[in-house]
Amino acid sequence: MKLKLSGTLYEEQTINSKNHYDPFIYTDLLTTYVGQHPMVIGHFWEMTPHVILGMKDTRVTNLQKGVAYIKSQDFDVVVRNSGGLAVVSDPGILNFSLIFPHIINDEKLSINFGYECMTEIIQHAFKDQTDKIMPFEVTDSYCPGDFDLSINGQKFAGIAQRRVKDGISVMIYLSVNGDQPKRGKLIHEFYQSSLGDHFGTDGYPPVRADSMANLSDLLDLPLTISDVKHRISATMNSYFSIEPLVNSELSIYLDSSDWQVDYQKQFERMIKRNEIIQAEGV
Repeated sequence: MKLKLSGTLYEEQTINSKNHYDPFIYTDLLTTYVGQHPMVIGHFWEMTPHVILGMKDTRVTNLQKGVAYIKSQDFDVVVRNSGGLAVVSDPGILNFSLIFPHIINDEKLSINFGYECMTEIIQHAFKDQTDKIMPFEVTDSYCPGDFDLSINGQKFAGIAQRRVKDGISVMIYLSVNGDQPKRGKLIHEFYQSSLGDHFGTDGYPPVRADSMANLSDLLDLPLTISDVKHRISATMNSYFSIEPLVNSELSIYLDSSDWQVDYQKQFERMIKRNEIIQAEGV
């Protein structure tokens, strides 16, 4: 599934509570950019301890109680601008977005293309360790979806997709190392607290902590975030013509006043989207 497009790898600093809107702002702006300037962008980002909620999560029975529980566990909360349900992001989680135009070589890409491409990249990145990475929904994981990635039935990654104008962003979170059972319990208790008697109904998953595991544990390999970045980057280089971000059109845009204006517009949208958390007093 090799694509004939040039591209770049873009790394962002670790996101903390002061700039936790940034990965979602950058995703939309970079996705818009590739729709106008056909190329591929690989975007890595990490976060300090956060629970990232989907819009559906804001419609639970008692959002205030659920968010209060998350904060009691020393995690911050942010509502993202893409679909899906709650996920955890912390220093053991790597987030990676593959961003490309919706038309390549005069062919309009299908919805499944992005999911399949990301799946193939992750499978290829670890082909020296396993051939058992499989895409299917793990229904009792957090944020379940058709393209959850698992080894021997235990999920270590989930994939989402967002389309903005003429661009596509395919986003994956990878549980690399750290306390994955704690992450699962955190989301389980969020839903238990916020849904009460409705727990496990209305499309909210009955999260079971041991339905998920770290990739490092599943492979019995002491993986670091840097290791996984390196593997994905090497695979990207085999799929695309990857160039450094120095003096490229994209780097010029990132330093321009146009970027600042576009960023501010997206920042205000994220504030609006997250008003419900502040309005709930949590």
